[in-house]
Amino acid sequence: MRPVATTLAAVALCCAPLLAARNTLDIYFVDVEGGQATLLVTPAGESLLVDAGWPGFEGRDPVRIQEAMKKAGIQHIDYFWMTHFHTDHVGGLEALAEKVTIKTFVDHGDNIETSAGAQRLSAAYERARAKGKRLTLKAGDKLPLKGVDVVAVASNGALIPKAINGGGAANALCASSQPRAVDPTENARSLGFLLTFGKFRFLDLGDLTWNKELELACPNHLLGKIDVYLTTHHGMDMSGPAQIVHALAPRVTIMNNGAKKGGAAPAVKVVRSSPGLEDLWQVHFAVAGGPDNNTAADQIANLEENCQGHGLMLSARKDGAFDVVNLRNQHKKSYQARK
Repeated sequence: MRPVATTLAAVALCCAPLLAARNTLDIYFVDVEGGQATLLVTPAGESLLVDAGWPGFEGRDPVRIQEAMKKAGIQHIDYFWMTHFHTDHVGGLEALAEKVTIKTFVDHGDNIETSAGAQRLSAAYERARAKGKRLTLKAGDKLPLKGVDVVAVASNGALIPKAINGGGAANALCASSQPRAVDPTENARSLGFLLTFGKFRFLDLGDLTWNKELELACPNHLLGKIDVYLTTHHGMDMSGPAQIVHALAPRVTIMNNGAKKGGAAPAVKVVRSSPGLEDLWQVHFAVAGGPDNNTAADQIANLEENCQGHGLMLSARKDGAFDVVNLRNQHKKSYQARK
């Protein structure tokens, strides 16, 4: 009979690769057909799921999120981050929470909309979050994740009180800014964040709308420059003014659009003309945009309207370098660290 110590040592040796620490921040952009479900897994193995897609469709979106979790090698969600109370962002949560353990539910506070549909959505959220803890963040608050810095830059209609990430400079683009009608909906109250991992920067503002984004960018740009930008509001032209997008100067933009939602030609034009942009990746081919207003086919996860639900994956390293992979065709591009 082998000594216990020898046996344990052998087990530890054979399992060492499985237990080795991650060295990348991995981000999965799940196809939820024009909603949002973005899964982030830190080098420490902690998970953050931003939104949960739609309800219905025979449980489609929770299943797709679980498939992303399987790819990521995680069994539960440490933090569920709800950007705002709209069906395409939180509608799939209750069904997901019935299948997956979610430890902490992060939000901007209670739903400000009062329609019957909004009340049903709020009730479903209450049932789901009763299974874990609740954490309500204000603009400027940080999420307690290990190894990465996640700061709320917008929450419940309020914005970060001071510049971060080297921001704060006057924005010359603001001279041509044109505010739009005030948005009274949950969109303008989106809980958005800036994530920092070493020299890598990623921004997700949910469905924050035009005027709030102008406030972040004008007269001084508060957020500095970033590496990867998830288009606000799925690439719809009620968000994403040039004043903020161009000031952010992302190297890569990810558009979580649907076949017939988002990917609007004016929004695509703003992104493509952003200084320093290297690539645009899309979750879907935008039907209304046609060939001229979509990116290269290799960089679109779903080309058909009735698709298989392919996603995109990004892996970032601490030096600021990162890769993006199209999970439909395994097309991969690497972006070297900035010098």
